[in-house]
Amino acid sequence: MTIIVTGAAGLIGSNIVRALNQQGINDIVAVDNLTRGEKFKNLVDCDIRHYLDKHEFIYQVREHIFPYHHIEAVFHEGACSDTMNHDGKYMMENNYQYTLDLLDWCQDKKIPFLYASSAAVYGKGEVFEEKREYESPLNVYGYSKFLFDQVVRERMAAGLSAQVVGFRYFNVYGMHEQHKGRMASVAFHHFNQYREQGFVNLFGAYENYGDGEHSRDFVSVEDVAKVNMYFFKNPKLSGIYNLGTGRSQSFNDLAAATVNACRVAEGKEKLSLNELVEQQFIRYIPFPDALKGKYQSFTQANIEALRQAGYSDDFYTVEEGVTRYVEWLLQQS
Repeated sequence: MTIIVTGAAGLIGSNIVRALNQQGINDIVAVDNLTRGEKFKNLVDCDIRHYLDKHEFIYQVREHIFPYHHIEAVFHEGACSDTMNHDGKYMMENNYQYTLDLLDWCQDKKIPFLYASSAAVYGKGEVFEEKREYESPLNVYGYSKFLFDQVVRERMAAGLSAQVVGFRYFNVYGMHEQHKGRMASVAFHHFNQYREQGFVNLFGAYENYGDGEHSRDFVSVEDVAKVNMYFFKNPKLSGIYNLGTGRSQSFNDLAAATVNACRVAEGKEKLSLNELVEQQFIRYIPFPDALKGKYQSFTQANIEALRQAGYSDDFYTVEEGVTRYVEWLLQQS
């Protein structure tokens, strides 16, 4: 039985491939666009059956000439995740129409379809629950995800021929994101800032939040892969689910975890947040004017639906997940 993973060389896709490998599954078609060739490194420690370019894959699907049969599932992680990309035509073709064509194909072939949605559908809202009244995306990236989720809701109401699961990813961080550049996680940027200059920068006070106190639901890609595996093993479950930890932790927490993990690796002791600030390992810069009115100061996934679906494992805290991530990054350097 073949499994297809799109965006397979990306952060989440490559970790899903690894998670499948850990379950003894190697019959995987990895779909991606390797125009940026350095992404291949994310698949070096993975076992796959075949690599297929994204454009060739979607052509074969649309023309009904895809050569593989007995497909067990499609994990669709391929998308443009650059929230600063304002090319609406590209975003809707790449994120919405591509995904819709795959959904149609999977429903026609009765193939389970697990896809990447995004917490960006909530915009600047303060309630992060999988309900239409709380969804108001701020950019065309969020809209592309939002619109497809509406299609899924309609299809679910009408009846599905196979499993469809959408995951609204919150702030994902972890191994295999070095290719993302400025779109890589804050944990990745903090690690590199500390290694290069000996300190990290955080935004200063804005709105009702103090220096470094804006907070997000930071979720390790290891947990993201585990949740995907849970639904893969339970093909009778369909729906749209928030995928975060259910906790909101500040950027101060994230910076402190990153710096302290680096310090421990250097044989130095951990410091409290106050000590890190006093000794200027954490520094604050003025909040950028360009982000005012467009910034999510707080996110926290409501994971009640995920728990009701039976997923009961604990999620890594920022301290736990970032420490594991920093240890991995240090092994690569």
